[in-house]
Amino acid sequence: MNAKLSAVKGMNDILPPESARWEWFESKVRELMRAYGYRNIRTPIVEPTALFVRGIGEVTDIVEKEMYSFTDALNDEQLTLRPENTAAIVRAAVEHNLLYDGGKRLWYTGPMFRHERPQRGRYRQFHQVGAEALGYAGPDVDAELILMARRLWSMLGLQGLRLELNCLGQADERARHRAKLIAYFEAHAGELDEDARRRLHTNPLRILDTKNPAMQPLVQGAPRLLDELGEESRAHFDGLQQLLREAGQDFVINPRLVRGLDYYNLSVFEWVSEQLGAQGTVCAGGRYDGLVEQIGGKPAPACGWALGIERVLDLLAQAGLAGAAAPPDVYVVLAHAPALASALQTAEALRAAGLGVLMHAGGGSLKSQMKKADASGARFALIFGEQEWLAGEVGLKALRETSALQQRSVPLQPASLLLDCLR
Repeated sequence: MNAKLSAVKGMNDILPPESARWEWFESKVRELMRAYGYRNIRTPIVEPTALFVRGIGEVTDIVEKEMYSFTDALNDEQLTLRPENTAAIVRAAVEHNLLYDGGKRLWYTGPMFRHERPQRGRYRQFHQVGAEALGYAGPDVDAELILMARRLWSMLGLQGLRLELNCLGQADERARHRAKLIAYFEAHAGELDEDARRRLHTNPLRILDTKNPAMQPLVQGAPRLLDELGEESRAHFDGLQQLLREAGQDFVINPRLVRGLDYYNLSVFEWVSEQLGAQGTVCAGGRYDGLVEQIGGKPAPACGWALGIERVLDLLAQAGLAGAAAPPDVYVVLAHAPALASALQTAEALRAAGLGVLMHAGGGSLKSQMKKADASGARFALIFGEQEWLAGEVGLKALRETSALQQRSVPLQPASLLLDCLR
């Protein structure tokens, strides 16, 4: 007997009825993106490794420890399963010259891959929805993206998410801050953990993003990048805050919010929930004005966010809000085998008219089929029995309306008569 095979650890099957919740959520996302004029883009799951090393940053957890990378044996090319999708969206925009006639608002959804220790809210294959606005420089687009996420929470019925903001400034401002950070952490070298010591001279800003509880007092006392902002960066950040206030959106300034990818500049933000434990970030993003040029395109500003679908569905389940599969309108019961052809034709006609029809399969008594019809959630059962079939009729029974439980016979022709009874 062959050994049983299982899915890769941290890469989960999504089965019915859970898959229906995903479909429901995805339909809300499509509705949201249409409302804001964002158009769907789809990129490959596998990209050149160099794209993420260059785009995300060589000295980041993702590149150093979490990417699924391999060598393509056919052409000796270094490839990686995408750990995030912003770099890939920008690569596609540059490769296909999408910005030749102005800015583009794009959105995507799909699986991402990171080699992490699987835990609640963090999987090795996880799924994201993202929105990217390429070619727009002002804080108005930053505000639009944040308010778009707020509208999604409203559409889903989610409450209690907190918005946190920070500004990472520009390269020269980060350079000044970097020098002060290094000096500060060198003065407290004995308090640094292994990751912090390793990053001290390569990417000290990432030390501020440590999850080590023992490091938190040290991080809280570190120099703030906000204190290094120049006039333009400050004006952009102030403009974003003003737009959010005027839109009635509360927020908290978190000077330690740095994000885990090196391409960010100016505004960064996170939507955070207290209901997901340590992995409380549900949606995060910000501005990445240098990434288009870094990947080989002409300089262009950009801003975007991504949300974790598994985390959003977790919150929906906790709140009892997760969508369920829509039941069929009709369940077809086959009580007389010779009526099968007629039953199939009737089911097809009803589907063509826009109804959902579940056809019984596998045989069984009338009683057992009626139990399955009731369990399906269908509003009506169509019963193809011998007497009905001989008379060119079908039995119709309402399953959800207590005032109409009596079965009656309805002619199969004209088809409009049966349709009128089912609507």
